[in-house]
Amino acid sequence: MQPCTVLPTHQGSFRLFQLAGVTVFLHWSWFLLAFYGISRRTDAYSSIVWNVAEYLSLFLIVLMHEFGHSLACRQVGGKADQIVLWPLGGVAYVAPPHRPGATLWSIAAGPLVNVLLFPLFTAALLLSRSLGWEQGLPNLDTLIFSLWFINCLLLVFNLLPIYPLDGGQILRSLLWFVMGPARSLLVAASIGMVGVVALVLLALWWRDIWLGIVAVFILMNCGRGLLQARKMARVEAASRRTGYACPSCLAVPRQGNFWVCGKCQKPFDLFQAPGVCPHCSAHYAAYPCLECGNVLPMDQWTNSANRPPQH
Repeated sequence: MQPCTVLPTHQGSFRLFQLAGVTVFLHWSWFLLAFYGISRRTDAYSSIVWNVAEYLSLFLIVLMHEFGHSLACRQVGGKADQIVLWPLGGVAYVAPPHRPGATLWSIAAGPLVNVLLFPLFTAALLLSRSLGWEQGLPNLDTLIFSLWFINCLLLVFNLLPIYPLDGGQILRSLLWFVMGPARSLLVAASIGMVGVVALVLLALWWRDIWLGIVAVFILMNCGRGLLQARKMARVEAASRRTGYACPSCLAVPRQGNFWVCGKCQKPFDLFQAPGVCPHCSAHYAAYPCLECGNVLPMDQWTNSANRPPQH
């Protein structure tokens, strides 16, 4: 059972390692992109070993970016236990508390990693040029410049105000302070649609297939964001049910078919017939809160009904 939201999965990926309670997965298609990327730049270095080092460094930069998201989310009391690396970058599975400030920090911490890396790569590049490595150690100098350029590119691209890129999600978090969660997502996703059109036109102008693929991916997620915003608006417009309150955030649940049964995949009102799906009679002993996302036992919801709820 889950709230009516669409979440990414790590299907098609395999586990690499676990660090600080975060499990890192790598999608199998990453190897195809690695082969393609390395083979396209064989003329940049005198040995393919340097090409491999460049791509592994890109891997590390993306991984550090995603750990920035995960650790920041943990810092504000959210859940973050998975990272998936795949051809279009990385995905940190973060679930911050349902507050704009917590969401803003969880998202902004990723690009902040690239901001912190910028002076380090800049210093390394300046040192390389001052010591004459451009002529004496050309492979090392090219690698340093490539990493500096890649980090800058990732930072600028991620900060574009296009949902679901970090910039679009940062914009949504800022709008959340004045518009609320549903309207802020609707506005951010709508702006993202405009940005997608610009990316598609740019991909056609440059005849860049890879940028076109990225634009299609962003378009799909913008559409998903718009649908989610409309669902959230319906939840916000629904009346609240008396007799229950979330033990974690004290929010009183809404009335409506806002949960999806894990067995029959049909939406239903979890509190209308407490803990029982009316379609397949599946029973649930724990309830997910639509406000904070926490899943808590039914008896705790009942016991918290007399506490002052959040509206």
